[in-house]
Amino acid sequence: MTIRQKVAVIGLGSMGYGMALSALRGGHRVWGSDINADRVARLRSEGGEADEVELVAGDLDAVAVVVLNAKQTDTVLFGENGIVPRLHPGAVVIACATVPPAFARDMAARCEKRGVLYLDAPISGGAAKAANGELSIMASGRPEAFTAAEPLLDSIAERVFELGHSAGAGSAMKAVNQLLAGVHIATMAEALTFGMTQGIQPETFVEVISKCAGTSWMLENRAPHIVEGDYTPRSSVNIWPKDLGIVLDIAQSCDFEAPITAVALQQFKAAAEMGLGWDDDAAVAKVYARKAGLRLPGEGES
Repeated sequence: MTIRQKVAVIGLGSMGYGMALSALRGGHRVWGSDINADRVARLRSEGGEADEVELVAGDLDAVAVVVLNAKQTDTVLFGENGIVPRLHPGAVVIACATVPPAFARDMAARCEKRGVLYLDAPISGGAAKAANGELSIMASGRPEAFTAAEPLLDSIAERVFELGHSAGAGSAMKAVNQLLAGVHIATMAEALTFGMTQGIQPETFVEVISKCAGTSWMLENRAPHIVEGDYTPRSSVNIWPKDLGIVLDIAQSCDFEAPITAVALQQFKAAAEMGLGWDDDAAVAKVYARKAGLRLPGEGES
């Protein structure tokens, strides 16, 4: 039997908005909150509830926090207008941002002091899968948190990896995923532009390499953006200095060297310094193109 919950999604960016729509399709009552009022209004026009989240917080069963980083998560949960003190005991926070494992453990402890459950639940899959309820979620938390979150997770996720009964394990796994994802994007950009120096057009690169052993999910997902010259942000360049920075901080804390991650991080930082921070992360290819004197598709004569 489908259990319909009262849920809030805080953070209606490309991932959060898709998750909210998936929750609506799952039959839940959904409230949305975002600093962008247009996104809130759009959700309401598509079936979201009209009230402000803080006015109904005491009745909510679950709150998905889909913001950018640890600072924003802390503000949403425990800031001046934080939602945790308003929730009833037994409600569950599903925290989806990429954060350090220690931060996740701290948030879980602070929630538990108020009787609120906390699920450390970073997400993966991109905006399209968020909108289709097909996300992968790397989750850890108390069994009670999984039980409380299950109806909403069933609506927004294709796979929920249960990684343990303590917060932090989900975020640790997300760091591993982000190491690979960031390196793969930068490597795709390097390979595509290297190919251009050898006379290989970007569309030919995608056609051939996506069917060969050198491919990756990131190559197949991001390289077409370069071919189309479309840098509308599905995931922005600015995500990666944060996420790869988290990876390197964790590595440093355990005396682990991650040189490939460090090099990829520098490429994303270079892209941000070129003014591309809010472009799609495939724009990291422009770092290579500028240095090599190449023009990517969609770029005019210099």
